[in-house]
Amino acid sequence: MRREPQKLVRDRIPEIVRRSGRRCGVERLDIADYRQALRDKLVEEAIEAAEARDDAELIRELADLSEAIDALLETYEIDRATVSAKQQQRRDERGGFRQRLKLLWTEDDEETELSGTEKS
Repeated sequence: MRREPQKLVRDRIPEIVRRSGRRCGVERLDIADYRQALRDKLVEEAIEAAEARDDAELIRELADLSEAIDALLETYEIDRATVSAKQQQRRDERGGFRQRLKLLWTEDDEETELSGTEKS
C-alpha cells in the first residue's frame, strides 16, 4: 500500500525504510520550503507532545520538538543564547508558568468598552 505523507522527515528515515524492505521517494527541499516544513514539523511535534499518553511518550515527543527547534535555529542562524535571553526577558516582563495559573475570565469596565481604550 502506498502512503504519501508529504512531510519533512529525519535524515536517516529513507535508509530505515529501505532496510525494512520497503521503497520510498524523497526530494531535497530548497531553503524556503525547508524552513516552512520545519515550522510545520514544529506544530506536528507540539501536538504529539500535547497528546502524549505517558511520561516516556512525552519525553520522546519533547525530544522531537527540541530537534525541530534546533533545526530552525540553525537554518535561521539564530544563536540559542539569543533565544534564552529573549525567554528571560519575557519571563521578567510577564512571568513564567510556575504558579500554575489558569485565566478564567477578564472584564472591561463600561467606560473602557465605550471608549475602546484601557484605563491606566
